[in-house]
Amino acid sequence: MADVPAPHIIITYCRQCNWLLRSAWMAQEILSTFSEETGAVTLVPATGGTFIITCDGKPVWDRKQDGGFPEAKVLKQRLRDLLWPEKDLGHSDRPGSDG
Repeated sequence: MADVPAPHIIITYCRQCNWLLRSAWMAQEILSTFSEETGAVTLVPATGGTFIITCDGKPVWDRKQDGGFPEAKVLKQRLRDLLWPEKDLGHSDRPGSDG
C-alpha cells in the first residue's frame, strides 16, 4: 500500500490589509492541533482583501464567501471534517467551547 502524502494547507492573505499576523496565528493553530497529520502550512501574500484557506486545492475558508474570518474552532472543525472525520478535537467539539 502506498503512503498517502500529508495534506498541504495554504493560507493566502492580503498583505495590503496587514493580515500576516492573523494568517500566522491561524497557521499556528492548525499546526498545534494537526501537527502529526499535516504536511505543510504555507502563507502566501496577495492583495485585494484576499483571505483564503485551501487544503490540497480544496476550499476550506474564503473571507468574502464565508463572511469574515474563521474562529479557530470553526477552522479546525472544517479541516477535520474534510481530512480526518474520525478525529476527536476534544474541547473544540464541545458546545459552547471557544476552541
